[in-house]
Amino acid sequence: MCVERCGWAFARKGLVARIPICFATAGAASGVVCNTNDGQATDSGLFEVNCSSLHIDWQVPWLQDLRATGQAVLLREAGGASVAQALNADAAVASTGVRFVPQAALPAGEPYERHIFQTGTVPTRDNLHDFFNGLAWLHFPQTKTRLNQLQAAAIAAQGIQPVRGPLRDALTVFDENAAFLVAPPPLWDALEARDWWRLFVELRPLWADAQLVLFGHALLEKLVYARKPVVAHIYRAQVAINSVVNVDATIAADLCANRLAAKPFIPMPVLGVPGWWAPNTDFSFYDDPSVFRPRRTA
Repeated sequence: MCVERCGWAFARKGLVARIPICFATAGAASGVVCNTNDGQATDSGLFEVNCSSLHIDWQVPWLQDLRATGQAVLLREAGGASVAQALNADAAVASTGVRFVPQAALPAGEPYERHIFQTGTVPTRDNLHDFFNGLAWLHFPQTKTRLNQLQAAAIAAQGIQPVRGPLRDALTVFDENAAFLVAPPPLWDALEARDWWRLFVELRPLWADAQLVLFGHALLEKLVYARKPVVAHIYRAQVAINSVVNVDATIAADLCANRLAAKPFIPMPVLGVPGWWAPNTDFSFYDDPSVFRPRRTA
């Protein structure tokens, strides 16, 4: 559910699609869940769109690891392939354990996550949201598989309810909006304290030794049309992540139902990261309490 405010950002002139932009401020306890495809009501609609016709700036820092794969997938789509076909043509699909199929392959009323678990196929629409979901499968196959296993187990135990409950809600927040941070301890301390000035200004030099990896596909979708209030939910693993090299395996091994139900996330405005967005070089950027909110007190 979009916690703070939701709106529509219209794509560039000439495109028929409109892109859902949902914001959660850094003080929000939960996160953005724009689309879960599981037969329950969602907060934003997604319209079919030729993804290759959209302007995606692949030079931005948060897309560097996805650039080669993403551009190749969009090139296939521009040549007439569906998003599912374009994803299946990537060599990395062999390591995912799944295949991408048209949305029509999902039977009416069948939960999306259970369908993936039982069939090994991911129903995929021709839109930006599912394009980034596919890239997440290609780049983080172990984590995506583990999330799906936990979702399927929760559905088997509880069925589909009007309200997902703490575990499935947390799993969805993770899937849609999570990010992973490799950083020196002082940055983690400032983040946990929601001391934004210390995190982004006083400790700015330490970001040279930090790396932020975006996982959530809704998060990546929102950043195509970046807005200052866009927030990632930083997942703090039980074991410190010391390198992004093995981040997929590390996070997948860390995920468990009890821990996720407690929502081990720290919301952080991602465009505050030094070097990620030009406006934050003016430190008055951080003097915005509607975005950089203090930690809630009991």
